[in-house]
Amino acid sequence: MFRMTITIDEELKAELDQIMQARGYQNRSEAIRDLARAGLRQAAEDLGETRYCVAALVYAFNHGTRALAKKLTQALHRHHDLSLGTLHIHVDEETCIEVNILKGRTSAIQGLADHVIAERGVRHGRIVTVPIDRPATSNAKKADDGHGQQSHRH
Repeated sequence: MFRMTITIDEELKAELDQIMQARGYQNRSEAIRDLARAGLRQAAEDLGETRYCVAALVYAFNHGTRALAKKLTQALHRHHDLSLGTLHIHVDEETCIEVNILKGRTSAIQGLADHVIAERGVRHGRIVTVPIDRPATSNAKKADDGHGQQSHRH
């Protein structure tokens, strides 16, 4: 680890201390590292950098909206190379929640998320991305371990 010294004003220190307490950080270094990572991710996205990530696209929608389920399914099929899986939950008679797990270039995933969230009938949506260091690999390339189970390396 590299050690550095920074100077901040009292107001910023108070905000940092509030975040530390709310999130349960043990020390300021941990909090500042996480905040710096989040800030760097945001800066990279703002600059349009193309990185790789794993993401969770979560949205609530009215399943009664005409042709919405079909449009959402078609959007995900058009981007099948990004999609790892989907969880669909019936919340009540009108509302469904879907969680799509995606893997690929951040710009492509953000484009898909923007498209899905903008569909008429989608009430709320959010994407959470986690950067990864290497390009996406296909799950189809897993090897059989000799016992009928697929194995993979991390």
